[in-house]
Amino acid sequence: MTDPERPHDTGDFVYDARQELAGMLSDGMAHPSTKPVLAWGAVGAVAGAFLPFVSIGMGLAAGAGYAFYKRVRPD
Repeated sequence: MTDPERPHDTGDFVYDARQELAGMLSDGMAHPSTKPVLAWGAVGAVAGAFLPFVSIGMGLAAGAGYAFYKRVRPD
């Protein structure tokens, strides 16, 4: 079921993620999802620097991926 507060939520995760990513790429920092995704990516990179067996790049990808997922599927 689609949420009336999110009119572009079709229920298809791949389509919604693709639309969100396209919006982020076209609007840049003006898009409402760009700053939270970058901030969580930075948090993940810092965590990756301190955790053993986790690289900075892996932490960055995990943090940004988590924030992006929560922006597409907030439930």
